[in-house]
Amino acid sequence: MHILLPYLAALGLLAVPTISASVTIPTYVYDYAPLVWLHSQDAYRPSDLQAQLDNTTPEVDWKPVQGAPSPLTLNNLDQLNNLGNTSVYLTSHEGIAANPQPAWLRGVTPDASGRAGNITACAIVVVDHGEGNIDAFYFYFYAYNKGDKVLGLEFGDHIGDWEHNMIRFANGTPQALWYSQHASGQAFTYGAVEKQGKRPLSYSGNGTHANYAIAGQHDHTIPGINLPVGFLLDYTDRGVLWDPTLNAWSYTYDPSTAVFTPSSPDVPAAWLDFNGIWGDDQPPGEPSIFGEAEFVAGPHGPKFKVLNRTLVCPSKPCIVLPFRIWAV
Repeated sequence: MHILLPYLAALGLLAVPTISASVTIPTYVYDYAPLVWLHSQDAYRPSDLQAQLDNTTPEVDWKPVQGAPSPLTLNNLDQLNNLGNTSVYLTSHEGIAANPQPAWLRGVTPDASGRAGNITACAIVVVDHGEGNIDAFYFYFYAYNKGDKVLGLEFGDHIGDWEHNMIRFANGTPQALWYSQHASGQAFTYGAVEKQGKRPLSYSGNGTHANYAIAGQHDHTIPGINLPVGFLLDYTDRGVLWDPTLNAWSYTYDPSTAVFTPSSPDVPAAWLDFNGIWGDDQPPGEPSIFGEAEFVAGPHGPKFKVLNRTLVCPSKPCIVLPFRIWAV
């Protein structure tokens, strides 16, 4: 019978299971992976990717997407691209302004080992530029972003929050790091950043989850500039230490084909191709002051974070600082 299998398959009379491609991630990508200090008072911890889908409905213009996969999973999320593409919002069942907030928005607090339960809240994406030059992105997911307060008013709350560090390697040796911060961020040499062993430390802003190289206050009124005092402040401290590698899936990304390949056949990759928004749209008629509102739209996912970078920064100018201070 086995001799006939190829012929039956060719005629469409036999279903032959396919084996997903997988890749090997260099061990140094994990050896040098950042550790994240979550703020001691932050109510919104790392969150599970599938839980985000379980608690939301894909919508376009505040109406459920007709023909959307059910149930929606990380293996079929990309199918929404044909049903609304970038206009699709993963809209929470309770609504962004729900009070009290549902428990799923608060994520999972890491334990003493640095693991946030059994959730998947991190995606490690490796981009090989050739000649030994590799960028490793460490994407962190939170179900909710709580914005900053200015003059007693809160701005920038949104459902779904993607932040990241990136490490640039040359022949397995870390050269520089990027810390995402709201609309911009900062870059440092590897030698400049604080470490635990050889793993860089990243300090996560209270509620906003913006990443900083040091603890303390951080003004981000002007994107890319980080001062200890100012008008719009983030706060970081050594609250709870999270090891994102313990809650991560790993992939490579080929810029020439825009294909993500997982490190294991059982790791879902389709969700990385989703073109929509990981949260609610900004509510209609949401009041704003100077163009800023309390509740705003959620973010796009990792594929929109300039994975094929020439510089350590996603845009110019790009200054790689050799020291840790509040600076451009």
